[in-house]
Amino acid sequence: MFDKKTKSYTDLLGKTNRIVEGTTIKGDIVSPADFRLDGHLIGNFESKGKLVIGPAGSLTGDVQCKNCDIEGKYKGKILVTELLNVKLKSSVQGEVVCGKLSVEPGADFSASCIMNPNSKSHLTNESPVTEKKA
Repeated sequence: MFDKKTKSYTDLLGKTNRIVEGTTIKGDIVSPADFRLDGHLIGNFESKGKLVIGPAGSLTGDVQCKNCDIEGKYKGKILVTELLNVKLKSSVQGEVVCGKLSVEPGADFSASCIMNPNSKSHLTNESPVTEKKA
């Protein structure tokens, strides 16, 4: 009557990935879960969850994720479908497409930015507005 399904090992851990300070990865990362980067990534990153770049972390490459907090350094093209938080003492350079943007005073935000609540359309290079011809 009260059959409980046993949770998998990853469900019990909270499904958060982490790259620690002092670690450098060259290559692409695809993760269905949240991700915290305190090390360095040179490559592309894609997640259906949240990306946090810690104060000691850096990422150079293209990013696609649902939410993002940047406390360290980022350089490249970033697509955040919901909220991008750029924290104090962080550095963002490149191109930004996001649903919502929050930049704290003191952050270095040297990027072109498009705020679009329908930013998912930029993933497929489709225009969010379709033209009608008569």
